[in-house]
Amino acid sequence: MRRTALLAYAFVLTVAGLAGAAPVWAHGTVGDYTFLEPIVADDANPKNEFDILRPQWTRSADGRNFSLGFSFEKTLVPAPDSMSNGAKGGGLVSVEIGSAWVYNSPKAGAPASGFNEMEILPKWAFWTVPEREFRLSIAAKLIVPTGNAAVEDQHHTQIGPELLWAKGFGQDLPEKGFLKYFRPFGIQGDFGYTPAVGGATLHEMFADNVLEYSLPYLSNNVKDIGLPWPVRNMYPYVEFNYDQLITGPSGQTFPQINVTPGLAFMNYYIELSVATQLAVNQATVPNNHATIIGLLDLFIDDIVPQVNWTPFK
Repeated sequence: MRRTALLAYAFVLTVAGLAGAAPVWAHGTVGDYTFLEPIVADDANPKNEFDILRPQWTRSADGRNFSLGFSFEKTLVPAPDSMSNGAKGGGLVSVEIGSAWVYNSPKAGAPASGFNEMEILPKWAFWTVPEREFRLSIAAKLIVPTGNAAVEDQHHTQIGPELLWAKGFGQDLPEKGFLKYFRPFGIQGDFGYTPAVGGATLHEMFADNVLEYSLPYLSNNVKDIGLPWPVRNMYPYVEFNYDQLITGPSGQTFPQINVTPGLAFMNYYIELSVATQLAVNQATVPNNHATIIGLLDLFIDDIVPQVNWTPFK
């Protein structure tokens, strides 16, 4: 397990070297803070991006699971200049659509593969305070069972509200002394509830919180300590992930709690991220003996500037 994680981190560094040393731009930027795209949590920042590849491998008590997730987010309403201190990019309202191809290899029974359910997430950043590096968004998560029933997590449509947040601490801490090195910290996360429609099972509640440290912010806004590329574009982070069926089959409603430490590289065009997920409570252990997650995120408004077009002004 440790060897696999080290190889995954090495992969991030290698591919980052192929991506060029362009500086971090205005994707997910609130004030002076640019937030990373979380690897598990939903992002509070509406933007144009393509999570082209999100591989995940999990070994559980029942067998092994491998998935290749993907999602596409498009800004529908652009952000006013006041939301990002006049910086180019970003949105006020967006919609995200995603799914995944899954391969299950159980210890007992035949393997199964196919696409799982589709997730649709319209999102509105209704409160942004750039000078405090703070944003709140609301969303409506819709989960539709459009894939292969053999690999889907559930077989009923789910829909419910979600609250998302992002907060940088660069403007809340002193610019001098030791405390200035805490200014690159940021948090972001979500809380949601998605009851099933047309079924008595899988009324789900979830919450995620991300603690991240922006080395680009350290170099550009605190003190340039001479970090070499690609280290100066890195974000060490840890996610805390909670998921629970409030109503569901007997024996399956215990909370699933994981901690997800990882490392991300972000430049002008892409984010590369890798993490390992660790079970926190005993109820989660059977479903997570070992997990590795990766992410390749393309900032498509830089790669194809024409996608900055929005249907609503």
